[in-house]
Amino acid sequence: MEHRALWALKFLSFDPCDTAEKKRRQIIELEEMQLHAYDSSKNYKEKVKFYHDRKLVKEVFNPGQRVLLFNSRLKLFPGKLKSKWFGLFMVKNVLPHGVVELTDPASKDPQRSWVVSGQRLKHYLGGEVERLSTVMELVDPN
Repeated sequence: MEHRALWALKFLSFDPCDTAEKKRRQIIELEEMQLHAYDSSKNYKEKVKFYHDRKLVKEVFNPGQRVLLFNSRLKLFPGKLKSKWFGLFMVKNVLPHGVVELTDPASKDPQRSWVVSGQRLKHYLGGEVERLSTVMELVDPN
């Protein structure tokens, strides 16, 4: 019986030192694969970030410029032809980190101002804007 067990160990070449060495090599190989995958992922993210950053255009606002403000409020049924940009505002002050202080030149209180993110603004390149208002008189049919 003992002879068969020795024969099986020889047949399977079961040597505890060899199996421990083989297991250690496999662990090292897995760690190298993990490190390679990490480096590849890092390189890919850097390339994608560089590509996207290259496409971004940094807008610079100066006091006295006229700008339009993006209306980011959620509307359930917006009109198809309704613009998401509204107003004609003046830049009062430019603060750090892309924050811009705006004033409305058409308001009754010229000192009233508010602060918005510079990402919500774009330069106004047109001429003077006419603010139109329509009055509809309703007549009782009786």
